[in-house]
Amino acid sequence: MPIKIPRGLPAKEVLEKENIFVMDDERAVTQDIRPLNILILNLMPEKQKEEAQLLRLLGNTPLQVNVTFMRTATHVSTHTSHLHLDQFYTTFDQVRGKKFDGLIITGAPIEKLPFSKVDYWDELKEIMEWSRKSVTSTLNICWGAQAALYYHFGINKVLLPKKLSGIYSHTVVKPREKLLRGFDDLFTAPHSRYTDLDHDTLVKHPEVKVLASSAEAGAFILMARGGNQIMVTGHFEYDTDTLAVEYQRDLKKDIHPDLPEHYFPDDDLNEKPVNSWRSHAHLFFSNWLNYYVYQETPYQWE
Repeated sequence: MPIKIPRGLPAKEVLEKENIFVMDDERAVTQDIRPLNILILNLMPEKQKEEAQLLRLLGNTPLQVNVTFMRTATHVSTHTSHLHLDQFYTTFDQVRGKKFDGLIITGAPIEKLPFSKVDYWDELKEIMEWSRKSVTSTLNICWGAQAALYYHFGINKVLLPKKLSGIYSHTVVKPREKLLRGFDDLFTAPHSRYTDLDHDTLVKHPEVKVLASSAEAGAFILMARGGNQIMVTGHFEYDTDTLAVEYQRDLKKDIHPDLPEHYFPDDDLNEKPVNSWRSHAHLFFSNWLNYYVYQETPYQWE
């Protein structure tokens, strides 16, 4: 939350230069407070795991958040019970006439498929187009980030020689951006994908800014349209054991995966991984909710 200070206080300029969020009395009295309405399009097969991971991060702020889960109508989930979906999920037809303060589009394990071959691609395009005027800020994760970059900005994904899986070090590229307030210069985060983004295409695009990147994993946090579209190519929301579970799953499928990089201590499967990204994950979601949703959304949607 912001620090409210008297208007004209000299310390305001000092704090702003240090990327500390301050608000003077004049702005503070104009603010009305209400719960934030966040819509989550959950594209992951094991939806209940993704629900817990995202809610854990969304719930760790002083802000009150109302969450609505949405599924695609053009794809039938085989990993989540119909009872759970019917009880807790809505479809786009049921919300298309509403406004939301924030939207999260999750990843999906379909990176190798061309976008046009995804059975719910037309539906997703309709949702992404709707979000431009009906959502204050959209957070796109992993495959969702690649889908957003392709649909909104024409930036296509590229297939990697092998799966990128592990915990990677990232550098803050734009330290003045509010989304990265409080971040260390170097921080870690999980990645798990078969595709990447062309770095030269990203840095040359006039609408897309790379905020944080990794020498090994590429661009990580990207932003466009002043925060209306935010893309994260990895998985801040992952639990400590998620990469281990994925690795064992791939072994059982006879995929012969490489060991996740920088994950198991001394690359020993018998050693328990250490979570080195939790604090930055909470900080990232808190910054998104505060600066790009709460501070920007209208009190009453017209």
